[in-house]
Amino acid sequence: QVQLVESGGDLVQPGGSLRLSCAASGFTFSSYAMSWVRQAPGKGLERVSAISSRGLATSYADSVKGRFTISRDNVKNTLYLQMNILEPEDTALYYCARVKSGSIYPLASIENDYRGQGTQVTVSS
Repeated sequence: QVQLVESGGDLVQPGGSLRLSCAASGFTFSSYAMSWVRQAPGKGLERVSAISSRGLATSYADSVKGRFTISRDNVKNTLYLQMNILEPEDTALYYCARVKSGSIYPLASIENDYRGQGTQVTVSS
C-alpha cells in the first residue's frame, strides 16, 4: 500500500533552516507529482509547494516563495523540502502528499489522494 513517511522536523530559531524528507513506497514514485502541505495550530491545510513527476516543474505558495525549495530523487523515492529563513508563521505540521492527477498549477487546485503522518516544525526563539 501507499506509504509516505516524513522526517526532519525540529525546533529551530527564526532565520534558521531545516530540510524535510519524505520516503515514499508502495507505488511508482516517479509517475506522480508530489506536494508538501502544512497545518498550523488552529488553521486549515495550506498547500506549500508541489513538484512534477520528473522534477522539471515546481510551484510554491506566495508565503514561502524564495525561502523554500522542493526537490525529489526518483532513484531513492524521496521527496525533499529545503526551508530557509524560517519564520514563526512557518510553525506547523508538515505533510508529504501525493498529487492525484493533472497539473501542479495552480497550486491551490491540486488534489491529493494520500498523505503521510506529518513532521512537526516549530520556529521559535
